[in-house]
Amino acid sequence: MRVCVIPGDGIGPEVLGAAVDVLRAVAPDVELAEAEAGWAAFQRHGEALPAATLAAARAADAVLFGAVASPSHSVPGYRSPIVSLRRELDLYANIRPVVGLQIADCRLQIEAPIYNLQSAICNLVVVRENTEGLYAGRERLEDGGDTAIAERLITRRASARIVRAAFDLARSRAAAGKAHPKVTIVHKANVLRVSDGLFRTVALEVAAQHPDIAHEEMLVDVAAMRVAQTPGRFDVIVTTNLFGDILSDVACIHGGGLGLASSANLGEGRALFEPVHGAAPDIAGQGIANPLAAIECAAMLLEWRRRAEAAARVRAAAAAVMSDGPRTPDLGGASTTAEVARAVIERL
Repeated sequence: MRVCVIPGDGIGPEVLGAAVDVLRAVAPDVELAEAEAGWAAFQRHGEALPAATLAAARAADAVLFGAVASPSHSVPGYRSPIVSLRRELDLYANIRPVVGLQIADCRLQIEAPIYNLQSAICNLVVVRENTEGLYAGRERLEDGGDTAIAERLITRRASARIVRAAFDLARSRAAAGKAHPKVTIVHKANVLRVSDGLFRTVALEVAAQHPDIAHEEMLVDVAAMRVAQTPGRFDVIVTTNLFGDILSDVACIHGGGLGLASSANLGEGRALFEPVHGAAPDIAGQGIANPLAAIECAAMLLEWRRRAEAAARVRAAAAAVMSDGPRTPDLGGASTTAEVARAVIERL
């Protein structure tokens, strides 16, 4: 198995280094090739996603991606490399699982408990369309720079395949023992009547082709409130790109916050796995970033490559460390990234 490793910026190299160490421990036959992307790569080469990196990603069986620091202001020639990779590799399905954290003394940023009764019963997945919507990159300035316009791209093809992916996932979760499979179709068709109207129409057409799986539809603002309040009512949520980005971050608080949130970006025979916490420049270089999201990405990669036993070993080791420690500061501990990674490897 060949894996292209793209550490990126900020805490990306720190957490991905931990994930790579775990991957080597559990699957020593894996072939790893490192490549660069991100803001630092742009400053060095004038490209956030160099051609050599894209070629390495195409040649690999899968990609492990760390994080990139994108400037919040417009920089001529700069485009988000993760968005470009998703588009270039046609990784159309972003999969964000959230399982409730059930450690009563665990605290988020030391200030308030993560654990609550609703979080304990949370076991949901956000399935997010990954290639279009408001992230399609169709933005422009008009009126001499006084008016900014973004075009929201929704197509029948992309809508149909992401909803099919959601129903397939719900069926597989049911086969694995998840009771009462259900797909929640999230949109804002009451306001975005044309774009979300098309997404809703196509989604309901696909739903009708899967009568064995229950479905419902929900407006995105209502969905956000219910994900925050009662996450246990959801199984699989499917929605458009921006809505999925926001809802999955809302949901992740029930799983322990961004330090434990992982994602898979899937296409036809291709996959990219990334923690979703971003580059976190405020703690970069301090060695305190939580590596467990990146380590879960390694488990997801192994599972995708049909190495279920190895994936289960990684998850069991990570769960034991979550339960007994050590923990990084985001979970109320005082341990370093390296100490947590070593503890997982010792459990393996």
